[in-house]
Amino acid sequence: MSDVRKVVLAYSGGLDTSVIVKWLQETYGCEVVTFTADLGQGEEVEPARAKAQALGVKEIYIEDLRETFVRDYVFPMFRANTVYEGEYLLGTSIARPLIARRLVEIANETGADAIAHGATGKGNDQVRFELGAYALKPGVRVIAPWREWDLTSREKLMAYCEQHEIPVDFAQNKKKSPYSMDANLLHISYEGGVLEDPWTEAEEEMWRWSVSPEAAPDQATYIDLTFEKGDVVAIDGRSMPAHEILSYLNRIGGENGIGRLDIVENRYVGMKSRGCYETPGGTILLRAHRAIESITLDRESAHLKDELMPRYAELVYNGYWWSPERHMLQAAIDQSQTTANGVVRLKLYKGNVIVVGRQSEDSLFDASIATFEDDAGAYDQKDAEGFIRLNALRLRIGASRGRAND
Repeated sequence: MSDVRKVVLAYSGGLDTSVIVKWLQETYGCEVVTFTADLGQGEEVEPARAKAQALGVKEIYIEDLRETFVRDYVFPMFRANTVYEGEYLLGTSIARPLIARRLVEIANETGADAIAHGATGKGNDQVRFELGAYALKPGVRVIAPWREWDLTSREKLMAYCEQHEIPVDFAQNKKKSPYSMDANLLHISYEGGVLEDPWTEAEEEMWRWSVSPEAAPDQATYIDLTFEKGDVVAIDGRSMPAHEILSYLNRIGGENGIGRLDIVENRYVGMKSRGCYETPGGTILLRAHRAIESITLDRESAHLKDELMPRYAELVYNGYWWSPERHMLQAAIDQSQTTANGVVRLKLYKGNVIVVGRQSEDSLFDASIATFEDDAGAYDQKDAEGFIRLNALRLRIGASRGRAND
Protein backbone atom coordinates (compact mmCIF):
# COMPACT_ATOMS: atom_id res chain seq x y z
CA MET A 1 0.00 0.00 0.00
CA SER A 2 1.38 3.41 -0.95
CA ASP A 3 2.12 5.90 1.79
CA VAL A 4 0.95 8.68 -0.52
CA ARG A 5 -2.70 9.43 0.16
CA LYS A 6 -3.09 12.76 -1.63
CA VAL A 7 -1.06 14.51 -4.37
CA VAL A 8 -1.30 18.06 -5.75
CA LEU A 9 -0.68 18.00 -9.50
CA ALA A 10 0.24 20.95 -11.73
CA TYR A 11 -2.53 20.33 -14.26
CA SER A 12 -3.00 21.86 -17.71
CA GLY A 13 -5.84 19.65 -18.90
CA GLY A 14 -3.81 18.46 -21.88
CA LEU A 15 -2.80 14.95 -22.86
CA ASP A 16 0.19 14.49 -20.55
CA THR A 17 -1.34 15.77 -17.33
CA SER A 18 -4.67 14.04 -17.99
CA VAL A 19 -2.80 10.76 -18.24
CA ILE A 20 -0.86 11.65 -15.09
CA VAL A 21 -4.08 12.06 -13.07
CA LYS A 22 -5.19 8.51 -13.88
CA TRP A 23 -1.65 7.13 -13.54
CA LEU A 24 -1.29 8.62 -10.05
CA GLN A 25 -4.66 7.21 -9.03
CA GLU A 26 -3.70 3.74 -10.28
CA THR A 27 -0.02 3.63 -9.31
CA TYR A 28 -0.24 5.23 -5.89
CA GLY A 29 -3.91 4.58 -5.11
CA CYS A 30 -4.14 8.19 -4.03
CA GLU A 31 -6.48 11.14 -4.28
CA VAL A 32 -5.37 13.79 -6.78
CA VAL A 33 -5.83 17.54 -6.31
CA THR A 34 -5.37 19.54 -9.53
CA PHE A 35 -3.94 23.04 -9.78
CA THR A 36 -4.31 25.04 -12.99
CA ALA A 37 -2.81 28.53 -13.22
CA ASP A 38 -3.91 31.23 -15.63
CA LEU A 39 -0.64 33.02 -16.41
CA GLY A 40 -1.98 34.61 -19.59
CA GLN A 41 -1.29 31.65 -21.86
CA GLY A 42 -4.05 32.82 -24.20
CA GLU A 43 -6.26 29.77 -23.75
CA GLU A 44 -9.23 29.23 -21.48
CA VAL A 45 -8.23 27.45 -18.29
CA GLU A 46 -11.77 26.85 -16.99
CA PRO A 47 -12.32 23.76 -19.26
CA ALA A 48 -9.66 22.05 -17.14
CA ARG A 49 -12.29 21.86 -14.39
CA ALA A 50 -14.62 19.62 -16.40
CA LYS A 51 -11.73 17.44 -17.53
CA ALA A 52 -10.52 16.99 -13.97
CA GLN A 53 -14.04 16.20 -12.76
CA ALA A 54 -14.38 13.56 -15.48
CA LEU A 55 -11.27 11.92 -14.05
CA GLY A 56 -12.81 11.80 -10.57
CA VAL A 57 -10.95 14.76 -9.10
CA LYS A 58 -12.86 16.39 -6.25
CA GLU A 59 -10.51 19.22 -5.20
CA ILE A 60 -9.82 21.46 -8.18
CA TYR A 61 -7.88 24.73 -8.01
CA ILE A 62 -8.09 27.10 -10.99
CA GLU A 63 -6.55 30.50 -10.33
CA ASP A 64 -6.00 33.73 -12.23
CA LEU A 65 -2.39 34.60 -11.33
CA ARG A 66 -1.65 36.99 -14.18
CA GLU A 67 -1.13 40.08 -12.04
CA THR A 68 0.93 38.24 -9.45
CA PHE A 69 3.04 36.71 -12.21
CA VAL A 70 3.92 39.99 -13.90
CA ARG A 71 4.13 42.20 -10.80
CA ASP A 72 6.08 39.85 -8.51
CA TYR A 73 8.15 37.78 -10.94
CA VAL A 74 8.46 39.29 -14.43
CA PHE A 75 8.98 42.91 -13.36
CA PRO A 76 11.59 42.14 -10.67
CA MET A 77 13.49 40.09 -13.24
CA PHE A 78 13.40 42.91 -15.80
CA ARG A 79 14.77 45.37 -13.24
CA ALA A 80 18.00 43.40 -13.67
CA ASN A 81 17.80 43.57 -17.52
CA THR A 82 17.92 39.80 -17.38
CA VAL A 83 18.93 37.90 -20.52
CA TYR A 84 20.21 34.31 -20.57
CA GLU A 85 23.14 33.60 -22.90
CA GLY A 86 22.77 37.00 -24.51
CA GLU A 87 19.34 36.39 -26.06
CA TYR A 88 16.72 34.45 -24.09
CA LEU A 89 14.31 36.53 -21.98
CA LEU A 90 13.44 33.57 -19.71
CA GLY A 91 9.72 33.41 -20.38
CA THR A 92 9.32 29.78 -19.32
CA SER A 93 11.85 29.92 -16.49
CA ILE A 94 10.26 32.82 -14.60
CA ALA A 95 6.83 31.15 -14.42
CA ARG A 96 8.07 28.05 -12.60
CA PRO A 97 8.79 29.53 -9.15
CA LEU A 98 5.24 30.88 -8.94
CA ILE A 99 3.75 27.50 -9.88
CA ALA A 100 6.05 25.74 -7.41
CA ARG A 101 4.97 28.12 -4.65
CA ARG A 102 1.27 27.50 -5.25
CA LEU A 103 1.76 23.72 -5.43
CA VAL A 104 3.36 23.82 -1.99
CA GLU A 105 0.73 26.18 -0.57
CA ILE A 106 -2.12 24.01 -1.87
CA ALA A 107 -0.42 20.90 -0.48
CA ASN A 108 -0.36 22.62 2.91
CA GLU A 109 -4.00 23.71 2.60
CA THR A 110 -5.29 20.28 1.57
CA GLY A 111 -3.04 18.13 3.73
CA ALA A 112 -1.46 16.48 0.69
CA ASP A 113 1.54 14.17 1.08
CA ALA A 114 3.20 15.07 -2.23
CA ILE A 115 3.20 17.29 -5.28
CA ALA A 116 3.54 16.19 -8.91
CA HIS A 117 4.38 17.77 -12.26
CA GLY A 118 4.41 16.77 -15.91
CA ALA A 119 7.93 17.90 -16.79
CA THR A 120 10.09 15.37 -18.62
CA GLY A 121 13.39 13.98 -17.40
CA LYS A 122 15.25 15.72 -20.24
CA GLY A 123 14.25 19.30 -19.54
CA ASN A 124 14.92 22.19 -17.22
CA ASP A 125 11.41 22.43 -15.78
CA GLN A 126 11.75 19.37 -13.55
CA VAL A 127 14.71 21.10 -11.89
CA ARG A 128 12.89 24.42 -11.54
CA PHE A 129 9.71 22.94 -10.06
CA GLU A 130 11.55 20.73 -7.62
CA LEU A 131 14.21 23.19 -6.46
CA GLY A 132 11.42 25.67 -5.78
CA ALA A 133 9.35 23.10 -3.90
CA TYR A 134 12.25 21.95 -1.73
CA ALA A 135 13.23 25.54 -0.93
CA LEU A 136 9.69 26.31 0.26
CA LYS A 137 8.86 22.96 1.91
CA PRO A 138 12.06 21.03 2.68
CA GLY A 139 10.37 17.70 3.42
CA VAL A 140 7.97 17.71 0.48
CA ARG A 141 7.73 14.58 -1.65
CA VAL A 142 7.83 15.15 -5.39
CA ILE A 143 6.45 12.69 -7.94
CA ALA A 144 7.70 13.08 -11.52
CA PRO A 145 5.86 10.47 -13.63
CA TRP A 146 8.08 10.97 -16.68
CA ARG A 147 10.97 9.63 -14.60
CA GLU A 148 8.96 6.59 -13.45
CA TRP A 149 6.61 5.32 -16.12
CA ASP A 150 7.22 3.63 -19.49
CA LEU A 151 4.82 5.84 -21.47
CA THR A 152 7.64 7.29 -23.53
CA SER A 153 5.81 8.33 -26.70
CA ARG A 154 2.64 10.09 -27.79
CA GLU A 155 1.35 6.79 -29.19
CA LYS A 156 1.71 5.10 -25.79
CA LEU A 157 -0.01 8.01 -24.08
CA MET A 158 -2.93 7.84 -26.53
CA ALA A 159 -3.20 4.07 -26.05
CA TYR A 160 -3.31 4.64 -22.28
CA CYS A 161 -6.11 7.18 -22.77
CA GLU A 162 -8.10 4.72 -24.86
CA GLN A 163 -7.54 1.88 -22.38
CA HIS A 164 -8.66 3.99 -19.42
CA GLU A 165 -11.35 6.01 -21.23
CA ILE A 166 -9.62 9.30 -20.55
CA PRO A 167 -11.33 12.18 -22.39
CA VAL A 168 -8.74 14.19 -24.32
CA ASP A 169 -10.01 16.93 -26.64
CA PHE A 170 -7.53 16.42 -29.42
CA ALA A 171 -7.71 12.61 -29.41
CA GLN A 172 -10.09 12.77 -32.34
CA ASN A 173 -10.85 15.20 -35.12
CA LYS A 174 -8.19 17.67 -34.07
CA LYS A 175 -4.74 18.20 -35.48
CA LYS A 176 -2.18 18.68 -32.77
CA SER A 177 0.60 21.19 -33.28
CA PRO A 178 3.88 19.46 -34.21
CA TYR A 179 5.64 21.62 -31.63
CA SER A 180 5.98 21.41 -27.88
CA MET A 181 4.76 24.81 -26.72
CA ASP A 182 4.67 26.77 -23.50
CA ALA A 183 2.91 30.11 -23.16
CA ASN A 184 2.30 32.78 -20.57
CA LEU A 185 2.03 36.57 -20.59
CA LEU A 186 5.76 36.96 -21.14
CA HIS A 187 6.24 34.62 -24.07
CA ILE A 188 5.33 31.59 -26.14
CA SER A 189 7.96 28.96 -26.90
CA TYR A 190 8.26 26.30 -29.60
CA GLU A 191 10.41 23.17 -29.54
CA GLY A 192 10.46 19.86 -31.40
CA GLY A 193 9.29 19.05 -34.91
CA VAL A 194 11.43 20.53 -37.67
CA LEU A 195 13.16 22.71 -35.07
CA GLU A 196 15.18 19.70 -33.92
CA ASP A 197 17.41 20.38 -36.94
CA PRO A 198 19.19 23.67 -36.11
CA TRP A 199 19.74 24.32 -39.83
CA THR A 200 16.02 24.26 -40.69
CA GLU A 201 14.26 27.61 -40.66
CA ALA A 202 11.07 27.83 -38.62
CA GLU A 203 7.90 27.75 -40.68
CA GLU A 204 6.11 31.08 -40.93
CA GLU A 205 2.80 29.51 -39.92
CA MET A 206 4.33 28.38 -36.62
CA TRP A 207 4.38 31.89 -35.14
CA ARG A 208 1.20 32.83 -33.26
CA TRP A 209 1.76 36.20 -31.58
CA SER A 210 3.58 38.25 -34.19
CA VAL A 211 3.59 39.08 -37.85
CA SER A 212 6.88 38.76 -39.69
CA PRO A 213 8.90 41.98 -39.86
CA GLU A 214 8.36 41.98 -43.63
CA ALA A 215 4.59 42.00 -43.14
CA ALA A 216 4.59 44.62 -40.38
CA PRO A 217 3.08 48.07 -41.07
CA ASP A 218 5.08 50.56 -43.14
CA GLN A 219 4.17 53.27 -40.63
CA ALA A 220 6.07 53.37 -37.33
CA THR A 221 4.22 53.21 -34.01
CA TYR A 222 5.28 55.53 -31.17
CA ILE A 223 4.63 54.76 -27.50
CA ASP A 224 5.62 56.42 -24.21
CA LEU A 225 6.37 54.19 -21.22
CA THR A 226 6.33 55.68 -17.72
CA PHE A 227 8.64 54.08 -15.14
CA GLU A 228 8.48 54.15 -11.35
CA LYS A 229 11.33 52.44 -9.49
CA GLY A 230 12.23 50.43 -12.55
CA ASP A 231 8.73 49.16 -13.39
CA VAL A 232 6.44 50.39 -16.15
CA VAL A 233 3.28 51.82 -14.58
CA ALA A 234 1.67 53.62 -17.55
CA ILE A 235 1.56 53.59 -21.34
CA ASP A 236 0.99 56.88 -23.16
CA GLY A 237 0.11 58.40 -19.80
CA ARG A 238 -2.56 55.84 -18.96
CA SER A 239 -1.99 53.87 -15.76
CA MET A 240 -2.61 50.11 -15.92
CA PRO A 241 -2.12 47.02 -13.75
CA ALA A 242 1.11 45.16 -14.49
CA HIS A 243 -0.50 42.29 -16.42
CA GLU A 244 -2.46 44.69 -18.64
CA ILE A 245 0.72 46.59 -19.44
CA LEU A 246 2.48 43.43 -20.61
CA SER A 247 -0.58 42.27 -22.53
CA TYR A 248 -0.82 45.63 -24.32
CA LEU A 249 2.89 45.56 -25.19
CA ASN A 250 2.55 42.01 -26.51
CA ARG A 251 -0.23 43.08 -28.83
CA ILE A 252 1.38 46.23 -30.16
CA GLY A 253 4.78 44.55 -30.38
CA GLY A 254 3.38 41.57 -32.25
CA GLU A 255 1.62 43.86 -34.71
CA ASN A 256 5.00 45.42 -35.50
CA GLY A 257 6.90 42.15 -35.93
CA ILE A 258 8.82 42.48 -32.65
CA GLY A 259 10.09 39.75 -30.37
CA ARG A 260 10.86 36.69 -32.52
CA LEU A 261 13.89 34.67 -31.48
CA ASP A 262 15.54 31.47 -32.75
CA ILE A 263 18.30 30.15 -30.47
CA VAL A 264 20.25 27.09 -29.40
CA GLU A 265 20.56 27.26 -25.63
CA ASN A 266 22.48 25.27 -23.05
CA ARG A 267 20.09 23.46 -20.73
CA TYR A 268 21.02 23.01 -17.09
CA VAL A 269 20.79 19.22 -17.46
CA GLY A 270 23.68 19.33 -19.94
CA MET A 271 22.28 19.16 -23.47
CA LYS A 272 21.89 21.84 -26.10
CA SER A 273 18.35 22.60 -27.22
CA ARG A 274 17.05 24.61 -30.17
CA GLY A 275 13.95 26.66 -29.50
CA CYS A 276 12.00 29.53 -31.00
CA TYR A 277 10.37 32.20 -28.87
CA GLU A 278 7.98 35.12 -29.24
CA THR A 279 8.46 37.76 -26.56
CA PRO A 280 7.14 41.02 -28.04
CA GLY A 281 6.25 42.79 -24.78
CA GLY A 282 9.40 41.66 -23.03
CA THR A 283 11.60 42.83 -25.90
CA ILE A 284 10.03 46.29 -25.63
CA LEU A 285 10.35 46.34 -21.83
CA LEU A 286 14.04 45.45 -21.90
CA ARG A 287 14.94 48.18 -24.39
CA ALA A 288 12.90 50.80 -22.55
CA HIS A 289 14.27 49.86 -19.13
CA ARG A 290 17.87 50.18 -20.27
CA ALA A 291 16.96 53.59 -21.70
CA ILE A 292 15.57 54.94 -18.43
CA GLU A 293 18.59 53.57 -16.57
CA SER A 294 20.92 55.30 -19.03
CA ILE A 295 19.95 58.70 -17.64
CA THR A 296 19.12 57.83 -14.02
CA LEU A 297 21.79 55.36 -12.87
CA ASP A 298 25.28 56.26 -11.80
CA ARG A 299 27.93 54.87 -14.17
CA GLU A 300 29.48 52.39 -11.72
CA SER A 301 26.09 51.21 -10.48
CA ALA A 302 24.99 50.54 -14.05
CA HIS A 303 28.20 48.72 -14.88
CA LEU A 304 28.02 46.62 -11.72
CA LYS A 305 24.46 45.63 -12.62
CA ASP A 306 25.68 44.52 -16.04
CA GLU A 307 28.35 42.38 -14.40
CA LEU A 308 25.87 40.77 -12.01
CA MET A 309 23.15 40.19 -14.61
CA PRO A 310 24.55 36.98 -16.20
CA ARG A 311 24.74 35.34 -12.78
CA TYR A 312 21.20 36.48 -11.97
CA ALA A 313 20.02 35.12 -15.35
CA GLU A 314 21.62 31.74 -14.63
CA LEU A 315 19.90 31.57 -11.26
CA VAL A 316 16.49 32.17 -12.86
CA TYR A 317 17.16 29.80 -15.77
CA ASN A 318 18.45 27.00 -13.54
CA GLY A 319 15.61 27.21 -11.02
CA TYR A 320 17.18 29.05 -8.09
CA TRP A 321 14.60 31.83 -7.75
CA TRP A 322 14.06 30.99 -4.08
CA SER A 323 17.78 30.74 -3.29
CA PRO A 324 19.51 33.11 -0.82
CA GLU A 325 21.86 34.35 -3.55
CA ARG A 326 18.96 35.38 -5.81
CA HIS A 327 17.34 37.24 -2.90
CA MET A 328 20.66 38.94 -2.19
CA LEU A 329 21.10 40.03 -5.80
CA GLN A 330 17.47 41.18 -5.97
CA ALA A 331 17.98 43.44 -2.96
CA ALA A 332 20.96 45.10 -4.63
CA ILE A 333 19.12 45.44 -7.94
CA ASP A 334 16.00 46.88 -6.33
CA GLN A 335 18.06 49.42 -4.40
CA SER A 336 19.50 50.64 -7.70
CA GLN A 337 15.98 51.23 -9.04
CA THR A 338 14.90 53.90 -6.54
CA THR A 339 15.80 56.59 -9.10
CA ALA A 340 14.78 54.65 -12.23
CA ASN A 341 11.81 56.96 -12.78
CA GLY A 342 10.67 58.83 -15.86
CA VAL A 343 9.36 58.40 -19.39
CA VAL A 344 10.89 56.60 -22.38
CA ARG A 345 9.61 57.20 -25.91
CA LEU A 346 9.96 54.31 -28.35
CA LYS A 347 9.47 53.86 -32.08
CA LEU A 348 8.31 50.39 -33.12
CA TYR A 349 9.02 49.57 -36.73
CA LYS A 350 9.28 46.26 -38.59
CA GLY A 351 10.80 44.18 -35.82
CA ASN A 352 12.82 47.02 -34.30
CA VAL A 353 12.43 48.77 -30.95
CA ILE A 354 14.10 52.18 -31.30
CA VAL A 355 14.60 54.54 -28.37
CA VAL A 356 13.91 58.09 -29.53
CA GLY A 357 13.56 59.95 -26.22
CA ARG A 358 13.95 59.71 -22.47
CA GLN A 359 13.31 62.16 -19.63
CA SER A 360 13.35 62.02 -15.84
CA GLU A 361 13.32 64.32 -12.83
CA ASP A 362 16.03 61.99 -11.48
CA SER A 363 18.20 62.34 -14.58
CA LEU A 364 21.97 62.57 -14.15
CA PHE A 365 22.37 63.92 -17.68
CA ASP A 366 23.60 67.52 -17.45
CA ALA A 367 23.36 69.33 -20.77
CA SER A 368 25.40 72.26 -19.45
CA ILE A 369 28.37 69.92 -19.00
CA ALA A 370 27.87 67.55 -21.95
CA THR A 371 27.22 70.30 -24.53
CA PHE A 372 29.47 70.78 -27.56
CA GLU A 373 28.73 74.49 -27.35
CA ASP A 374 30.16 76.99 -24.84
CA ASP A 375 29.66 75.46 -21.39
CA ALA A 376 30.37 78.75 -19.54
CA GLY A 377 33.10 77.09 -17.46
CA ALA A 378 31.02 74.16 -16.22
CA TYR A 379 33.79 71.79 -17.28
CA ASP A 380 37.48 72.69 -17.36
CA GLN A 381 39.01 70.75 -20.24
CA LYS A 382 42.50 71.29 -18.80
CA ASP A 383 41.58 68.87 -15.98
CA ALA A 384 41.60 66.02 -18.48
CA GLU A 385 45.39 66.23 -18.93
CA GLY A 386 46.21 65.22 -15.35
CA PHE A 387 43.46 62.58 -15.40
CA ILE A 388 44.95 60.95 -18.47
CA ARG A 389 48.57 61.14 -17.21
CA LEU A 390 47.65 59.49 -13.88
CA ASN A 391 45.73 56.70 -15.58
CA ALA A 392 48.61 56.17 -18.00
CA LEU A 393 51.23 55.98 -15.24
CA ARG A 394 51.33 52.18 -14.91
CA LEU A 395 51.38 51.81 -18.68
CA ARG A 396 54.31 54.22 -19.01
CA ILE A 397 56.24 52.49 -16.21
CA GLY A 398 55.67 49.08 -17.78
CA ALA A 399 56.77 50.28 -21.21
CA SER A 400 59.91 51.93 -19.75
CA ARG A 401 60.86 48.55 -18.22
CA GLY A 402 60.59 46.84 -21.58
CA ARG A 403 57.27 45.11 -20.94
CA ALA A 404 55.92 44.11 -24.32
CA ASN A 405 52.55 45.49 -25.38
CA ASP A 406 52.34 43.67 -28.71
